[in-house]
Amino acid sequence: MKKRAVLSLVLLALAAGANAMNLKGKIKDAKTGEEIIGASVVVKEEPSKGAVTGLDGSFSISVNRPTFTIICTYVGYKTYEQKVTSKDVDIEIPLASDDILLGEVTVVATNPGRTEAGARAIERKSMNVVNVMSAKAIELSPDITVANVIQRMSGVTIERNSSGEGQYAILRGMDKRYNYTLINGVKIPSPDNKNRFVPLDIFPSEMLDRLEVTKSLTANMEGDGIGGAVNLVMKDAPTERQFTASISTGYNAMYFDRDFQSFDHGAIVKDSPYERMGKPEYFRATPDDFNYDNLHMKWSKPMPDLNASLSYGDRFFNDRLGVMVAGTFLNTYRGKESQIFYQPGRDSGNIEYRNYSSQQTRIGAHVKLDYHINENNKLTWYNGYMDMREAEVRDQKDDDEEHVRMKWNHQYIINSTLKGEHGFLDNHALRLNWSAVASKAYNETPDNAEVGLLDGGNRVAVNDALVRRWEHNSDRDFAGYLDLMYKLNLSNGSSFDFSIGGMYRDKKRDSYFNEYKFRTTNGDPQIKGEDWNNFDEIVFSDVSSRNISGALNYDATEKIGAGYGMVKYTWSKWELIAGVRVEHTNQGYLLKFPTENADPEGNQKYTDVLPSFHAKYNVHENANLRFSYARAINRPSFFEIVPYTIFNEDFDEKGNPDLKHTVADNVDLRYEFFPKSSEQFMVGLFYKHLKDPIETGLLNMGQNTYYVPMNFGDADNMGVEVDVMKYFNWFGIKANYTYTHSKITTDKRIMEGTEVKTVRQSRPLYGQAGHVANLSLLFKSTKYGWEGQIAGSYTGKRLSEVSNYFDDDIWEDGYFQLDASVEKSFKCGVSVFAKASNLLDIPLLRYTHKGPHTDGVTNFERKNGNLIERKEWHGQTIMLGVRYKL
Repeated sequence: MKKRAVLSLVLLALAAGANAMNLKGKIKDAKTGEEIIGASVVVKEEPSKGAVTGLDGSFSISVNRPTFTIICTYVGYKTYEQKVTSKDVDIEIPLASDDILLGEVTVVATNPGRTEAGARAIERKSMNVVNVMSAKAIELSPDITVANVIQRMSGVTIERNSSGEGQYAILRGMDKRYNYTLINGVKIPSPDNKNRFVPLDIFPSEMLDRLEVTKSLTANMEGDGIGGAVNLVMKDAPTERQFTASISTGYNAMYFDRDFQSFDHGAIVKDSPYERMGKPEYFRATPDDFNYDNLHMKWSKPMPDLNASLSYGDRFFNDRLGVMVAGTFLNTYRGKESQIFYQPGRDSGNIEYRNYSSQQTRIGAHVKLDYHINENNKLTWYNGYMDMREAEVRDQKDDDEEHVRMKWNHQYIINSTLKGEHGFLDNHALRLNWSAVASKAYNETPDNAEVGLLDGGNRVAVNDALVRRWEHNSDRDFAGYLDLMYKLNLSNGSSFDFSIGGMYRDKKRDSYFNEYKFRTTNGDPQIKGEDWNNFDEIVFSDVSSRNISGALNYDATEKIGAGYGMVKYTWSKWELIAGVRVEHTNQGYLLKFPTENADPEGNQKYTDVLPSFHAKYNVHENANLRFSYARAINRPSFFEIVPYTIFNEDFDEKGNPDLKHTVADNVDLRYEFFPKSSEQFMVGLFYKHLKDPIETGLLNMGQNTYYVPMNFGDADNMGVEVDVMKYFNWFGIKANYTYTHSKITTDKRIMEGTEVKTVRQSRPLYGQAGHVANLSLLFKSTKYGWEGQIAGSYTGKRLSEVSNYFDDDIWEDGYFQLDASVEKSFKCGVSVFAKASNLLDIPLLRYTHKGPHTDGVTNFERKNGNLIERKEWHGQTIMLGVRYKL
């Protein structure tokens, strides 16, 4: 009886298996053919059975029916139904975008660049050489700021701040000064107190729809981008209501073993005594004019990190008005531990230890509105506010001295941009676009205090016992852009696109600097543990010196006018663009308190003619061959041409009023193949010839050594880039590699006995890494809602500081970083995620090459014979969070 029952069950199972049907398929965009990732496929007759498309847009369903109906849905697309029979084993489903019709106005539902397929489409259709990272890739990235996200892109490395976080982008080995930053295609000012480049760590990554890195310029782009341009495209209004929220928390492993040092930065008085007294002509400060509460130090474990974001988007007034509101808040605790081994004049074996503790708070908010007046006219208004505050303690100590710096910095960027897009004639053959921009960047570091101690930190110094410095600057921009375009279609299927336009920018910057040095009474040692336990308890006898009228108090202006003409010819498989841009620069400064040897007023005026030519040829289906040539410039920063002197922790700084701007010719050749909408293979060559590149070098003046911006001579920069993205159903690979070679030959000093001679030496450009590689392994289980990423990033050896002496430059050793992230999604719209960065915590190493000049240096640590200058650690960071999407 049992045997019969078992046999019956087997027969039933075989019968069910015989009727089971395995359906495989792919879902694509009906217009573009792009694979759609994350689309839902459900069996109508059995709603419990379904699948979600994988990384390559594919799905697989097993159903015990000879015929059934599948329903396909995805946000922004029309619902699709299809009858399936036993003949349909492998199908392709086209989803049509759910465009919103507003009478005569059409609002396209899909936002290009949010998805991987959209990002690849932008790269493929672009006329110039560009790389795009989608919002989806940014979301899955282990990184939380734009500065860290951008290092995953081809040919991009980052320069880190004092706490180890990414801060500036270096494109193709070109220093951060050689690229510029845009928000929604419009240049923004910098809050940096010295330079014009924008710190990318001020931008939370969750506010972006996509991140674009343009590496070759067309004539309608601003010309001061020898390295390229970084464009942050902020979240745009959707076609239907959308709400997202996320919150996460984490910790930096560095503080498992040591305390976080902090001070009462809330007690800082924003204005210096000189400012509070109305900047009188005759003024003398005493210790009673200062507050000391902010010098109170605390040693404790930091609170966990906090990262929160909200965004809401919808359309109103019959869908004519689109609204996107987004905000983020980040509060993180980071740090760095450094060991300084070798510096000229340091005793052998006396290692200097520097521990940094940094609390960074970022606030980001933006409102983006678009209004479709009719099918011919559209207005867009963007308003954004980015704010970053950092409280940092640097504890610098060796066997002899200790210096503790308590620094609070606040910087923000405000941008308001009104854009208009207007179409005329049939099919908008004539178009007019314009933008009106108002921006401000602000930076302040009030009461930057540094306490000087002797006897290994047990006794207060007499001279320079305390240094207190006030600094603030603002950068205000008003700019206007105008573009007029006309499209002429010819009878043979070819077309001409003519463009003319221009821009004008009026920039004003002011800089303020005020410094005071304190001393203690000679003969009163003030011993730690006896006379004081915290820095606010130290008694200072008088203010030994003050600087309220140095060269750092200045006003700067910059007026830039530009015009361009450009024509694009399209025929068959060819697209050709030729254009020329003319930019006039009027840049100057005015010292508020001229010093004896400094020019009180300076000005630079120059006009540059910047030709460009781009060609794109469709080699075969989904493959392009590109050639680009463009001339570009790099202007000196405001601070660099001011005759200033700053006394810093390693080397002092000086300005250079005679600094020339850089002009470069840039050539690109790239082959790109897009096998599928989300996949790519790219290989490119680039070459740059730079006339008068600007680099900061170490210059000896008498007994002192200064950092000085200089033109060392002409340079060449060339390299190759390879970029690969390949996706399978549940697994994907992203990889890129860049090799860069540059050469500049400059004068160097060399000692021959007691005589100093000048010799010529060739080296790479400052900050350039010869080898840069990124590898990411992606995992996605659409059935169970899991996806993750393991990301490795390698930055090769690069020049860190340029010396005035032969073969005495400081180099940064090759560096590898491993990061990971994972996310679990649920059908209710909730997902939980984890991000881990710097898992290996490999120390960053700087050194001087071995040679005759280091042979006599003993008792210092070496690696492969090279003399180690310092080591730095930043610690691992783990973040856990939850995200909700509606």
